[in-house]
Amino acid sequence: MCNLYSVTTPQEAMRRAFRITHDLSGNLPPLPAIFPDQMAPVIRPNDAAAGRGRTLDLMRWGFPPPPTAGKQPITNARNLTSPYWRPWLTTATRCLVPVTAFCEYTDQSPKVPHWFALGDARPVFAFAGLWRRWTGVRKGEQREHHLFAIVTTAANDIVQPIHAKAMPVILCFDTWDRWLDGAPAEALALQQPYGGDDLRIVAMGVRQDGQAAHGGPAGPTIDGPAERD
Repeated sequence: MCNLYSVTTPQEAMRRAFRITHDLSGNLPPLPAIFPDQMAPVIRPNDAAAGRGRTLDLMRWGFPPPPTAGKQPITNARNLTSPYWRPWLTTATRCLVPVTAFCEYTDQSPKVPHWFALGDARPVFAFAGLWRRWTGVRKGEQREHHLFAIVTTAANDIVQPIHAKAMPVILCFDTWDRWLDGAPAEALALQQPYGGDDLRIVAMGVRQDGQAAHGGPAGPTIDGPAERD
């Protein structure tokens, strides 16, 4: 599962790439290390009042856990037939999560971070995502929050030797419309391991200053309820 990623594409380039018609993200800086329960940019369909188009919004990473699943946010969605996820599979609640690289740690100790990207240039791509509105307390704030989770699938041949359990669903520009606007069966057919030959490891290990090789703070992946079937 993925619990650390980055998006460093300039905001204006992101607006153009994803054909954004409404930007609610403010002044968005490069984000070299995004962890669970942090705010991150997400592309969602416009609200009905705004007409057709796409909104670039800031959301907090992680759905609320079920009452029996502890307190950790649910960051990754694998079994989309589960009653937990089914309400959020509509065109109104599917979203795109912009990414330039993502990190997986080795399954066995020592836990070594490996950063994956689509080539050395690290162009922006997207994770398939789900989002929802939720009212409750997150980061000490009692209010309505916009929350998102990343859809995962089986690991492909590049990711599997590092992290065998799963990988994020990677979407390139030619599948973005299908994930956001397609009928449920058409969109869910995209939940499969990435088949492109451009996915590669672009950095690994931890620097002497304790930072992950990509430039974000090192830290373990979150297991347990972070991914929910």
